[in-house]
Amino acid sequence: MPRNVTFNQTPLVKANVSRGRSTLVMIFMSIAFASCAARAFWIQVIDRKFYEKEGASRVEHIIDVPAERGKIIDTNGMVLATNVLVKSIWVDPKEIPEDLEPGKLAMLSRLLDMPAQQITEQFDRDKTFVYLKHQVPLGEADKIKSLGIPGIYQTTEYKRLYPEEEVTAQLVGFNGITGAGEDGVELAQDAKLGAVDGTKLVIRDRVGHVVEDLGNVNAARPGVDVQLALNGSIQYSAFNALRSAVINSNAQAGSAVVVDGHTGEILALANYPSYDPNDRSLLRGPALRNRVVTDVFEPGSIMKPFTVSLALDLRRVSPDSLVETNRTFSLDGATITDDANFGTLTVAGVIQKSSNIGATKIALTMKPEEMWKMYTALGFGHAPDLSFPGAGVGIVRPWRKWHRIEQATMSYGYGVSVSLIQLAHAYTVFANNGRLVPLSLYKTDEASVKGTRIFTEHTTDEVRVILESVVAKGGTAPQAEVPGYSVGGKTGTAYTATRHGYQRNAYRASFVGVIPIRNPRVVIAVSVDKPKGAKHYGGDVSGPVFAEIAQAAMRVLNVQPDEPVTEAAHPEPLSN
Repeated sequence: MPRNVTFNQTPLVKANVSRGRSTLVMIFMSIAFASCAARAFWIQVIDRKFYEKEGASRVEHIIDVPAERGKIIDTNGMVLATNVLVKSIWVDPKEIPEDLEPGKLAMLSRLLDMPAQQITEQFDRDKTFVYLKHQVPLGEADKIKSLGIPGIYQTTEYKRLYPEEEVTAQLVGFNGITGAGEDGVELAQDAKLGAVDGTKLVIRDRVGHVVEDLGNVNAARPGVDVQLALNGSIQYSAFNALRSAVINSNAQAGSAVVVDGHTGEILALANYPSYDPNDRSLLRGPALRNRVVTDVFEPGSIMKPFTVSLALDLRRVSPDSLVETNRTFSLDGATITDDANFGTLTVAGVIQKSSNIGATKIALTMKPEEMWKMYTALGFGHAPDLSFPGAGVGIVRPWRKWHRIEQATMSYGYGVSVSLIQLAHAYTVFANNGRLVPLSLYKTDEASVKGTRIFTEHTTDEVRVILESVVAKGGTAPQAEVPGYSVGGKTGTAYTATRHGYQRNAYRASFVGVIPIRNPRVVIAVSVDKPKGAKHYGGDVSGPVFAEIAQAAMRVLNVQPDEPVTEAAHPEPLSN
C-alpha cells in the first residue's frame, strides 16, 4: 500500500462490506477451527489407543533386494547353472502369540520340515529377527503365509539350479547356502558370477505387507553370466559313454576330456561316479572330485610318443630305425619286460606294439636334461593354467637326480605322475603341428591362440602316422576305431601305485587319441581306474569310450569323414 494512503482510504474499507457478510465468514471460520480441534481431541484422547496401534503397525523397514547371480552357459547358450526364486522364512519372536494354536505349529513344522520343538526354540524373546529356514519353495511358502501366524515373515531370495545335474557336476561345481561358489567354475569365477544384494526403504503394515516403497538405499548389482567352451551335446555323450564303461568293467571310477586341438578349448569334461549338485545331501565324498583335473597317476605307455618325438626331433632315430626288444632287458640291476617277445621292431613298431624295452633303448640315446626339458615344456610337473580349484601338479623329478633306470621307466610312463587334463593338453602338439596350445575352459578366438613350439612340424607328421598304426590292425587299440574317420592315439595300462609299492592286480587303463588324425580336430583322453576282469588294458576298456565320444564329437562339430565307411568297422555303442 502506498505510504500516502490512509487506512480509511483503502479499497477494502471503501468497499463497505456489510457487517452481515463478515459475520457469516467469521462463523464459518469458527466452525472449521472447532472441527479441527474436535478431531484432534478425538484422535489424541478418545481414540488414542487405536491410532497408536495403527501407527506402530505401519513402520519403516529396510529390506533386502536380492540380486541374481550370473548364469553359467555352454558354448551354444545352453544353461548349466541358473537361479529360481524361493523364500526365506523368518520370525520376529516378540510378535509370536503366547497362545499359538498347536495345529498351526504342527502345520508350520510339516511345511518347514523342521521339528516343532526346534521351531519353538527359535522364538527367543530377546531377538527381533531369527531365520527359520532358507530356500523354501514358493508353493510351501504360500501355504505358510496362509496360516496367518503373527510374527512369521518371508523374504524373497534366489536358489541355484543345475539343469544338467550329474552330467556336468564336477566342472560346473556348486554354491554354498550363502550363494558363494564352493567348487568348480562356481568357485573359479565367483568374483564374476557373484551378485551383491541391495536394500530399500519400505513401509509395512501390521501383517508384513509392503504398503509403500520409499526407494533404494543401496542398488542391487546382479552377477555376470559366464560362457564356457563346453559343448553340452558332446558332454552328454562323454558322460554316458564313460558311465557305461565304468559300470560294465566294474571299475572304481573313470574320467574323460575332449579338447579342441587348435584352440585348446575344453569341449567336454566328464567324471563318473558323479552327483547331483541340486541335492545338498550328496555334496560330500569322492564323487565330488573332478578327477580329470585333480587326480594324478602314472600313465604308462601313453608317454611313449613323447619319447619317440624327442628322439626324432634330435635325429637320434628315424621311424625306420631298428630296435632289438626280445622279451626282457637288464639295466643297472633292474629288469625291464614286454608283454610279448616282439623281437626286432622299427621305432614306429615300438609305439604300435607298445614295447617298454624299445622305449627304454630310444630314451637312452638322449640326455636326461633333454627329456626333462621336453616333459616340463609339455606341461608336466606344474599345474595347468586353468584357474581351476584343486588342479593336480604331478611329479617330474629334477633331471640331475635321475638314474638310468629312472630315465628308462619315465620313457614308458612310470616314475612320473600326471593328470588326465595334462595328458590331453600335451597331445595337442600332435593336433597342432608340434605346437602346444594353452587350455581354456572358456570360449576362445581361434585366431588369437598362439601355440608354443615343442616339436618340429616334420616330426609331428611322422608321429601322427605312427599313432594311426596303433588303432589299425596289429596295434593295441583297434577298438578305438571310428567309422569314416582316421584315428590315431596311444594306449596306457599301468599298475596302480601305493605307498607300499605297486598293486599287481589293480590297473589304470587309459587311451588318448586324435581325430581325424590326418587333419586333426580334437584330442580325447579317457582313463578308467581299477577295471576288473580279464579285459583291463587301455585299448580294451578306454578305447571304445574314445570311439563313442569321438563319433558324437564329429557329428556335433560337423567334421566331414576322411575315410570310407565299411559295415565291419561299426563298433557296438557302450551306452544306451
